[in-house]
Amino acid sequence: MTAKVSHGRFFEDFRLGEELIHATPRTVTQGDAALYLGLYGSRFATNSSGVFARRLGFVAAPLDDFLVFHLVFGRTVPDVSRNGVSNLGYADGRFGVPVCPGDTLSATSTVIGLRQNRSGETGIVYVRSRGINQDGDPVVEFARWVMVRKRAREAPQPEPVIPKLRESVPVEDLFVPEGLAVRAYDTGISGSAHFWDDYSPGEQLDHIDGVTVEETDQAMVTRLYQNNAPVHLNRHMMEASRFGRRIVMAGHVISIARALSFNGLGNAFRVAAINGGRHVAPVFAGDTLYAWSEVLETSPLPGRNDLGALRLRTVAAKDRSCADFPLRTSAGEYDPAVVLELDYTVLLPRRDGVVR
Repeated sequence: MTAKVSHGRFFEDFRLGEELIHATPRTVTQGDAALYLGLYGSRFATNSSGVFARRLGFVAAPLDDFLVFHLVFGRTVPDVSRNGVSNLGYADGRFGVPVCPGDTLSATSTVIGLRQNRSGETGIVYVRSRGINQDGDPVVEFARWVMVRKRAREAPQPEPVIPKLRESVPVEDLFVPEGLAVRAYDTGISGSAHFWDDYSPGEQLDHIDGVTVEETDQAMVTRLYQNNAPVHLNRHMMEASRFGRRIVMAGHVISIARALSFNGLGNAFRVAAINGGRHVAPVFAGDTLYAWSEVLETSPLPGRNDLGALRLRTVAAKDRSCADFPLRTSAGEYDPAVVLELDYTVLLPRRDGVVR
């Protein structure tokens, strides 16, 4: 076969400290925002209404923060996880300047850790990925780790290095967009009457609704993000796998859970950080997803009396209502229904900072 064809990187191709410049910058359009809305039905007003967004100081309705995350993630897949078995987790992620239609996103990654698995057939690759816009402004950065196949079982294993990652992004490191002011925040239009002040650590919210994953939707979003991992796209290949079918892209599960969280967290208009996350079990077309959230921390933002931060744990479960908040069994293992545990931080308006 000609050497012009790329099979992607295998575990033994990665080197600690290596810098990867990812191909195919992406200019985002209103069409991307509309398609994302059509796929998930997310109802957060800031991403849905240019008028609402401009009243808060945005230049236009920004793209959903997780759409930005997925687009940057998609740039990295050909170089990091095309030969991935499973995307395992995230940590120390921070969102930067808002992204609006017309912006162009580029991505780079640094290899920050490597560890071969005992089987000798796969290894874990840790990277820190960064997305910037056309002006060089950071839009999102995050660490992730993925299980990647080895090309040859006998290839020598590297000295194992597991990076130390922060448990959470400190509130003082959260990025607040320039010019953002929520004095004109209209809770009647946003669809929720609950401010940052109304939430307490330990509070649990069942988001009630369920969404069945469609084969067409999961294939469409994989292509929307230009994620070329065959485990999501190649039915013929996956029929021979232990699953016997394609695995739904993990980002699709995150976006479904975020959209479901509107019912209970409707004023969480901005995702500021991804503190950590795990894809606990695979999801397949036909599974129905539910979600619940727990408030882990409530933090005022330094120097602001109009905004506060909530650190949340959002859990997605398949084919099971979340009325009883499934997470772990009495033995400490994940409940069999749980597919996602995501620890992230959102911004909400504070009651005293809004003119009513």
